Amino acid sequence: MGRHREFCVEKALDAALCVFWRKGYEGTSYTDLTEATGVERPALYSAFGNKEALFRRALARYEERYLGYIPEALQLPTARQVAAHFLRGAVDLGTRYPDRTGCFGVNAVLAGSDDAEPIRQALIEYRATGEAALRERFERAKAEGDLPETADCATLAAYVMAVAHGVAVQAKAGFPRDVLQAVAEQALAGWPTDAGPRQAAADGSHAHGSHAHGS
Repeated sequence: MGRHREFCVEKALDAALCVFWRKGYEGTSYTDLTEATGVERPALYSAFGNKEALFRRALARYEERYLGYIPEALQLPTARQVAAHFLRGAVDLGTRYPDRTGCFGVNAVLAGSDDAEPIRQALIEYRATGEAALRERFERAKAEGDLPETADCATLAAYVMAVAHGVAVQAKAGFPRDVLQAVAEQALAGWPTDAGPRQAAADGSHAHGSHAHGS
């Protein structure tokens, strides 16, 4: 009969997530993982599989625990509010924890060895899923008259993601929250707004309540 595990799998996963967030995939060693979780390597293997499998579990936990601002953003009534909440959420999360600044997905693999290529590809697909959700939301906004007919929804989605990723990189480099929030606001300054009175009214309403969903 196998021995009962003498550790909490959920707590070990949360601890591993924090290490990956701080050090990235390749920067995290098994020593780092065993020290953070308090679990020896054989037991980690038994519970999670190899390092790649553990990372994938941690990525899923990150999305579940920390990225709630994304579905919140997608439910907001105007495309500009969607983008604003998305970027404010990125600033907040990137600067919330002094011991693990930036974004888990961006920190994990910006560049890596051939051994890390499966993880790099998984993160590319992960980020593409988020960009596709933004693009679909902006396309709906365009169909509803919230964005002008000339709006390029794919480019707008890629733009918002690029700013969010830039915020994450700068947060990792130690930029303070107020500077990154100003960057996010500057990015929104050029948002397409020539869709008529409905858009102007929506933006005016948002201006009065802009901090309701802020960081």
